[in-house]
Amino acid sequence: MAKQKTQNAPFALRKYSGEQLKDALRKMYLIRKFEEGAENCYTRGLIHGTMHLSIGQETSAVGSCMPLAEDDQITSTHRGHGHCVAKGAEVSKMFAEFFGKETGYCKGRGGSMHIADVAKGNLGANGIVAGGIPIAVGAALSSKRLNTGKVVLCFFGDGANNEGAFHESLNMASIWKLPVVFICENNKYGMSTSIERSTSVKNISERAAGYSMPGITVDGNDFNAITEAVDTAVEHARAGNGPSLVESLTYRWRGHSKSDRNRYRTKEEINDWIDRDPIIRFSSFLIENEVLNDGDVKAMEASVDAEIEAAIEFAKSGPDPLLSDVSRDVYTEVAQ
Repeated sequence: MAKQKTQNAPFALRKYSGEQLKDALRKMYLIRKFEEGAENCYTRGLIHGTMHLSIGQETSAVGSCMPLAEDDQITSTHRGHGHCVAKGAEVSKMFAEFFGKETGYCKGRGGSMHIADVAKGNLGANGIVAGGIPIAVGAALSSKRLNTGKVVLCFFGDGANNEGAFHESLNMASIWKLPVVFICENNKYGMSTSIERSTSVKNISERAAGYSMPGITVDGNDFNAITEAVDTAVEHARAGNGPSLVESLTYRWRGHSKSDRNRYRTKEEINDWIDRDPIIRFSSFLIENEVLNDGDVKAMEASVDAEIEAAIEFAKSGPDPLLSDVSRDVYTEVAQ
C-alpha cells in the first residue's frame, strides 16, 4: 500500500497512481534489458551494422513520456530505443527490426536507428543529428492547424544544440506558438567531443531565452525532476502557450556506438555514473514510499527477462525480406 498522498509529497507520488509508477519502473527495466539483449546479439553476429545504446538513460526516456496521452507524438534520435519503449512499443517487433525481418516495425528496412511506430505516436528515430527536430515542428504545426490537441515531444542529444536545424526549429516553433516540447538529453558527449569543448553556454537550456520560451535544466536520472519538468512543459504547450526547452542531464554507460573505444573519457567517470544507476535509484524510491517491495522488484525483473527472451526468439524465427521486394515500400500508389 503506497503512502497517503500529501501536498508535500514528491511530484511522482502526487501525480501518478501506484500502478502507473510500477509500469514506469517496468519500462525502465525493459529498456535496459532490451539493449543488453541487443548488445549480446550483436556480439554473437546476429545483428549487423551498428547501434547506439542508451543504457544509463532509462529514467530520462520514461519520465519524459509520463505526461503524454496515447495520441501525443514523439520524434527520436539515433539513440532512440528507450524513447520507443517508453511510448509503448513492443520489444518483439523492435528485435525483429534489428534482425532485418519482415515482422519488424519497418519490415527490417530501418534497423536500430530508424524505428517508427506511428500507431503509438512515435514518428521515428533519426540517424541525422538534429534531424528529428524539424519533423517535430512540422507535426506540432499540423496539430495546431487541425486543432487535434496533440503535443509533440522532440528528443535530441547535446550535439544537436549546435546544429542549424535546432535554432531554426526553435525560432519557428516560438513564432507560431506550436505545441512542442524540446527535450535535450545531455549525456555530456556529442560522439567523442565533450559539451564543455563544443558549446558556449553552461546549460543548453539557456538557449531558450533567445527564442522567448521557457527553459529548464534538470537531473534526467531523477524521475521526479524530469517528469515534473516535462509535465509543466506539456501543459504549457497544451494550453496554447507554445514550446519549451527541457535539458535532461544524463549519461550513457556505453560508447557512442559499437565502434567507440571510449578513449575520450576515464573509467573513473564511467564507473561513477554506473554507481548512480537511475533504475536502482527509482526502484529504491518506490520501495521507500511503499509502492512496491523487494519481492515485487525481483518478480518484475524476472517477468522482463522472460519477455526479452521470447522477443529474441520471435525475431530469430521471423521471415527474411525477399530480394524481389527491395523497392516495394519506396513508392506508394496515389489514387487518381
